[in-house]
Formats: sequence, C-alpha cells, structure tokens
Amino acid sequence: MANVSARAAQEFVPIKEVRDGVVVLKDGTLRAILMASSLNFALKSEDEQNAFIMQFQNFFNALDFPVQIYIQSRELDIRPYLQTLEEAYKKTLDELMRIQIREYIEFIKSFVEGANIMTKHFFVVVPYDPAVLNIKKTNLSSFLSLKQKPQKESEQEDFSYYVSQLDQRVAVVQQGLIRAGVRTVQLETQEAIELFYKIYNPGDEERPVEMIGKEV
Repeated sequence: MANVSARAAQEFVPIKEVRDGVVVLKDGTLRAILMASSLNFALKSEDEQNAFIMQFQNFFNALDFPVQIYIQSRELDIRPYLQTLEEAYKKTLDELMRIQIREYIEFIKSFVEGANIMTKHFFVVVPYDPAVLNIKKTNLSSFLSLKQKPQKESEQEDFSYYVSQLDQRVAVVQQGLIRAGVRTVQLETQEAIELFYKIYNPGDEERPVEMIGKEV
C-alpha cells in the first residue's frame, strides 16, 4: 500500500530526473536553478535604490526568455548550532563554563521559539525548451546520411546540446543580475534534489537541515 501511495504521489511531481545539475521535467524541458544573494534595499540611499531599480529593469528588458523567481521562507532551524553547543558542553571541564553554556543553550531555545525567526532563500529558475525544429533537423540529417547512431549515443548528444543552450541562458541571467549587485551560483545535482525534497516534504525533520552548502 505504501508503494502504491508513493507512486501515486510521484505522478503529481513534474520532475523526471536531476542530471548534471540540470532539472529534466517530464515534458522534456530543462531547468537550471540559481541561488541568489540578497541585499537590504531599505538601508540604501535613494540614489542607490534608483540605480538598483534601473539595473533590475534593464535586466528583465534584455531577456528574450522567461525566468521564475522563487522565494523560500522557513522557520530558522537552530539544531546544528545547538548540537555544536552541546558538544562544547560535554567537552568542557570547567564547572562555571558548563553552567554558562547550559544557560546560553536554554536562552537560544526560548528566544527562537518566542521570536519565530524566519530564514529566506532566493532562487532564479532558468528554463530551456528544446525546439521541435532542431529535433526534426537532426532526424532528417541522420536519415539522409543513412547512418543511424545508437539511440543512447544520440540521446546523450541531444542532451549535451540542450545543456549548452541552457548554459548560455544561465550566463545571461548571471551577468544581468551581477550588474544589479545580486550574486548567483548554480545548484548542483544533490543541492537541487534537497531543494525539491524540502518543497514537497515541508514537515520532514529527518532530512539534512542545510539543503544548500554554497555561498553567494
């Protein structure tokens, strides 16, 4: 029964696989996911704010393909930090220091629970839809040459070509955002899997807390 439920749930997930850091959807389209840095807009001067808005507007106007901006908000998970403090508590021999560490642990717990502190991650999703025309041309060329390549080899060549086209779009997005003061880094395979796992399993506490190990 559990396997049947898992298969039924997977039917609603549009992802076929994550391959070489690229998300392959069931409809054959590709997605690259960029994690973006944040900036405190409110603390900037009026001139800096206007400059940022202008650069951001120029970035969007220069694009000839759509992008998706995804913001993930979650309650701050302090378990790794508390675990570090617990290890320090066990290793400390000084009784006064042990008391201070224990009080500090309890303070952090109560503070976070009462303040309901949130963390935010910012992502930019870059799509690529393989053109049907290109596929037809490839098939026609293979037919005219009367030299059919093995299916797996042909599929790998197609995938490599599509990824190269997607990479060009990623470069355009990264260059446009860096002009606006926003740094980005592309997620690798495991990081993308962790991201989607957290999206589809928001209440699961057993998975790794830090899904992204990169800095931007």
